[in-house]
Amino acid sequence: MATFSFDIVSEYDKAEMNNVFAQTQKEIIGRYDFKNTPAEIDWMEDKKGFKIIGANDWQIESIIDIIRKKLSARELSSKVLDLSKTIVTSNLKATQEVPFIAGLDQDKAKQVTKLLREAVPKVKPQIQGEAVRVVGSSKDELQAAMQAVRGADFDFPVTFNNYR
Repeated sequence: MATFSFDIVSEYDKAEMNNVFAQTQKEIIGRYDFKNTPAEIDWMEDKKGFKIIGANDWQIESIIDIIRKKLSARELSSKVLDLSKTIVTSNLKATQEVPFIAGLDQDKAKQVTKLLREAVPKVKPQIQGEAVRVVGSSKDELQAAMQAVRGADFDFPVTFNNYR
């Protein structure tokens, strides 16, 4: 009997993040409330996140809202942004680094496998490094597993790949 599988991973599309960066930068330049202020967005090291610079906290929050809007316009989850770092204020500038969340660590993978075991008992989830492989005997079971994962409210982004 044939078996089917797919992987659940936590990653982001780098090309789409480049587009979000460019669109956000363009909107910052065009907005009147950001004129003559240090408001800007830049890349962190190795393009692993955004570095947001503003005059104060509310300006940084405004830029983060712009980023969220650009992400949702491209049908990307804003959960990819790690907003846990604090805003650093110095020399009349506020800066916040916002790294991207990528990869499923053991705790996150266990959350996914637990959900799948409860919601769809016919599939077999297995943790494999930074991914969870889901194996089932029919494509309908895998579709049900995907729906269960999409319906769950995790605090990290999940995507599916290697559908076989």
